[in-house]
Amino acid sequence: MNKAAASLLLAGVLAMPAMVDARPVTLTTQMKSYGGDGAYLAFYVTDAKGQYKKTLWVSGKKAKYYKSLRDWARGSGLKAAEFDGVSGASVGSGSTLKVTVELADTLIDAGYEIRVDSAVEDQRDNPADVRAPLTTQGAGKPVAGRGYIKSFTYDL
Repeated sequence: MNKAAASLLLAGVLAMPAMVDARPVTLTTQMKSYGGDGAYLAFYVTDAKGQYKKTLWVSGKKAKYYKSLRDWARGSGLKAAEFDGVSGASVGSGSTLKVTVELADTLIDAGYEIRVDSAVEDQRDNPADVRAPLTTQGAGKPVAGRGYIKSFTYDL
């Protein structure tokens, strides 16, 4: 084996643990029936002190409305790098949104929360509409929302 092949093999072996440290997590959000346009949602992780750590998903394509997702906007700084590649269409009244994201294993059962901010144009914004402790025991158990979200569930 030449040096280049050995280097590539070693790099692959060293990278393996990093790939194993994340798992797919399915986020399912059932919206309440409300009058108005589609809702913008920001799914993100906070630490035990409530400090923003990572964006998981943003629902709603027009970035100019992201500032209405106040807690997430403040934590993410609205930096495009925080939501590039993790965004989709807004979610309508009574609809269900189901997305799968990658989540580091180290965040589970370590005091972190998944939070969801919600906003609808010309209506009230709901920072932390949902707060769900990120635990193996909490997986699959619905959490009621305080605003436009009827229920939220994550599956590990």
